[in-house]
Amino acid sequence: MTLQQGDTAEDFELLAHDGKPITLSSYKNSKNVVLCFYPKNHLFACPSKKVFEMAKSVISVYPEITATDTVVFAISVDSVDSQADFVKEYEIPYVHLSDQKKTACKKYAGTNITGLAKRSTFVIDKNGIIQDVMRDINVASHGQEILDSLKKIKV
Repeated sequence: MTLQQGDTAEDFELLAHDGKPITLSSYKNSKNVVLCFYPKNHLFACPSKKVFEMAKSVISVYPEITATDTVVFAISVDSVDSQADFVKEYEIPYVHLSDQKKTACKKYAGTNITGLAKRSTFVIDKNGIIQDVMRDINVASHGQEILDSLKKIKV
């Protein structure tokens, strides 16, 4: 059973694309957190294009997202090196996390038959409560959907 809206966000520590460890609980009582789970950076077919479209959508409203006292993390089963390459290639301003052991992916997004994270986004408030879960994602408008969700949080 994956985490749902209203649940307390379960803590994890994953390596960022720069190799530094990121612990979810370190943001409690200070920042809202958006976790964007996605299958993989580069796949053979269209999903990698979807990843880039989703990134572009989030980047387009990134200053407004951060203005809501929020950090954004993109999470997949890719290696730290793959995450670093992806962030550099597409000039992505937010942190990508590597979950090669699939611990956070399984708890939050769930995994598909091939073991990749299911595309989903979790909006977590400063108290560590999941305020919104988005599973049916329109990659083109996703950044705005995240921003709209954040604006509903009463701090």
